[in-house]
Amino acid sequence: QVQLVESGGGLVQAGGSLRLSCAASGRTFSRYVMGWFRQAPGKEREFVAALSWSGASTSYADSVKGRFTISRDNAKNTVYLQMNSLKPEDTAVYYCAANSIGTAWNQQYEYDYWGQGTQVTVSS
Repeated sequence: QVQLVESGGGLVQAGGSLRLSCAASGRTFSRYVMGWFRQAPGKEREFVAALSWSGASTSYADSVKGRFTISRDNAKNTVYLQMNSLKPEDTAVYYCAANSIGTAWNQQYEYDYWGQGTQVTVSS
C-alpha cells in the first residue's frame, strides 16, 4: 500500500516556475515507476511525466518537454515536478501516481495509487 500526498501548487504568472512535491508513505516506494498527470477544467486527465525507480529514465508529454523536469529522492520517498516557463494552458489539478507494472508509463490504467491532487493556476 502506498499513500501519496502532493504539495507545492499555487497561483503563478505566465513565465514563472513552481515545484511540486509528492510525498509517499510505504517502504516499497523505490520499486514504483512514478508519474505526474494533470486535469484541466472540462478536460480528461492527461499524462505529464514519469520516471523509473532509479530516476535514470524519464518520459514527458510533448506539451511539457523542455519546460518540466521530473525527479525523485528514494531516501525521502518523494518525487518532484519542476515546472518552468509556465503557460496559462498548464492550469490544472496535478496528480502524482505510482505504477507497479511499468510498461506503459503514460497510461493511467497502469497506476495503482493516486494522490488527491494539487491545484496549479497560471495567469496570463
